[in-house]
Amino acid sequence: MKAFSPRRIGGWSMRHPWRAIALWLAFVVACVAIGVVTGTRSLDNGAVGESGRGNALADAHHVWPQQSDYGYVHSADPTAADPAFRSAVADVRRRMHAALGAHVAVRTSRDRHSVLLAAPATQDFKGPFRDALAAAAAEHPQLRIGGDGPGSGDSSGSSDLRRAEELALPVTLLVLLIAFGAIVAAVVPVVLALTAVVAAFGLLGPISRAAPLDDSVKTIVLLIGMAVGVDYALFYVIRSREERRRGSSPRDALEITARTSGYTVVLAGATVAIAMAGQYAMGSQLFDGVASGTIAVVACAVAGSVTVLPAVLELLGPRIDRGRVPFLPHLRVDGQGRFWPAVVDRVLRRPLVSLLLSAAVLVALAVPALGLHVSEPTSDVLRPRTDPLLTTSMNADFPGTSAPAVVVLAYPPTQQVRVRRAVQGLERLATARGLAHAPFAADTSDDGSAAAIALPLNGNGANARSRRAIEVLRRDLIPETLGRVPGVETAVAGATAEDVDFTNHVKSDMPYVVGFVLALAFLLLLISFRSLVVPLKAIVLNLLSVAAAYGVLVLVFQHHWAEGLLGFHSNGTIIAWLPVFLFVVLFGLSMDYHVFILRRVREGVDGGMGNDEAVRYGITRTAGVVTSAALVMVGVFSIFGTLSQLDVKEAGVGLAAAVLIDATIVRGLLLPASMTLLGDWNWYLPGFLQPRTRRPLAGDVPQLSTDEGS
Repeated sequence: MKAFSPRRIGGWSMRHPWRAIALWLAFVVACVAIGVVTGTRSLDNGAVGESGRGNALADAHHVWPQQSDYGYVHSADPTAADPAFRSAVADVRRRMHAALGAHVAVRTSRDRHSVLLAAPATQDFKGPFRDALAAAAAEHPQLRIGGDGPGSGDSSGSSDLRRAEELALPVTLLVLLIAFGAIVAAVVPVVLALTAVVAAFGLLGPISRAAPLDDSVKTIVLLIGMAVGVDYALFYVIRSREERRRGSSPRDALEITARTSGYTVVLAGATVAIAMAGQYAMGSQLFDGVASGTIAVVACAVAGSVTVLPAVLELLGPRIDRGRVPFLPHLRVDGQGRFWPAVVDRVLRRPLVSLLLSAAVLVALAVPALGLHVSEPTSDVLRPRTDPLLTTSMNADFPGTSAPAVVVLAYPPTQQVRVRRAVQGLERLATARGLAHAPFAADTSDDGSAAAIALPLNGNGANARSRRAIEVLRRDLIPETLGRVPGVETAVAGATAEDVDFTNHVKSDMPYVVGFVLALAFLLLLISFRSLVVPLKAIVLNLLSVAAAYGVLVLVFQHHWAEGLLGFHSNGTIIAWLPVFLFVVLFGLSMDYHVFILRRVREGVDGGMGNDEAVRYGITRTAGVVTSAALVMVGVFSIFGTLSQLDVKEAGVGLAAAVLIDATIVRGLLLPASMTLLGDWNWYLPGFLQPRTRRPLAGDVPQLSTDEGS
């Protein structure tokens, strides 16, 4: 294992730079080739629990009730008899027929102020159908025109990926130009991150063979890959630059960087990977795919940082600072700026006050998270619709258009008569109890051994009334009807049932995810820092940071701040998979900063400094780097907030807010204050653990003078 240490790998890379670069490019090309050969398998449906079982049952027997795409024309003033209204209806019908290639039926509401146009849903025509309705609405602005249905969503995964690609690169380059003040130094981390992302995209092919990937995984991989890839390269480039400015030769500077920042990058990447792996504890294909994709891109970013990056820096040497951009403002990333040293000095003079105030701010931000409400888990219900308020109006005028519960049943062919009667009884009870509306669509297998019945639910399919209907169907109505027929297997599926099952699944399994991540992170930090207090404190600080991010998310989306901040209509809930995803990502990324800072603090301690002096040295030497890295991440994650999918938009706001909070309040105030108050207890390790721990991963550290951090 010693032969594969970052120090030895970096040394080989520096001695054989062209060979190292060629091997890295060959690795990237090989990954892309593997991805092309295997292809990427998409996740059709991430349903779990009973709804997942119902989907599998329906697929096995090829029974799915025919669903419809709906166009809707409404006016508060003219009625359907008005010539302009009739003209608009004819236009919508023509456009729907052209987009879907199917017959379009027309129905008029009782008050004649609304018209419904229905056609068999064709999943292959989601985009054209939506575009057709948008064009008709623009042509007839005096009327409200919209629609809904399984085929009306926007397949926006690919467009979001393109938009993310277009925005991530310039945002990252701008931040790095401000950080370095030199074009070459800014381009190197970006190129490394991009090649790591390209390699990870190739690896998604074989990964998807084991765990199919949701459409949003590629977008997540791109943005997280850019964020961590740039971060790790930033740690490496800035440390080598710093060592050169302290008088080391270019080769010596790189060797010091390899045995310090090289180990830091490996440790930081390992903590991120451990956090991401926590998603496997959910037992969901959706989380499995996200975990595998993000771990792959983090591994590629770490591999590139410790292998090809030393070779590139060796070849560039002092030319890394070429291409000065004088007109841009510059961050001081070399530890010699004035802002963070001044902040740290004040924190160290009044550590208790600083700790209490910063903790109070985090707790205040976290309080709204107590009211966090999750809903709508699957990607097919997250696409933006033409007009949510118009959809609600359509469901009120035409109740049969609301999202259905799909009751899937398999039975012995000899029980067909009894099953038919039981289904009729179920439909009567559902109508009488106010759970569903006619008409009910049904589909029966060719061999007469299975069927699926669609019951359009009361409510809009995503509210409490619809979820309550699913509960009553499962608990009462189905046992009273189909449950009395011997040999019948039943399951309730559909979008609302998937919402209920996924939400319950997240709530029940999230404690296992949290426990898994905390336990492994604790062990890794315990071994790395030879301290019992450091990992415990890191966990507490990171949990505070995550809780504050949850609070911001609740304020923006549940309290409808999104309408003002983002110009976006939120549905008042947090997507069900986001709390788990945000926890693992934020915990991992927070550990990045924590590890990076503490490695420098530990260097100070191992170099002979006292605790307070080492804290001052570690914070001031890393503050500029952490600020630059955080700005890159905030910039990249903010791109999420500009994308069209609600789940990705919410993820962007949560991630950007958390990184900003973590890099300022937590790392700049709370961390130094807590370390000062604890003093030498920071490095406490019980005697029975000492023989079982190894030296810290930073390797041999340089001896530091006592005035180095000033």
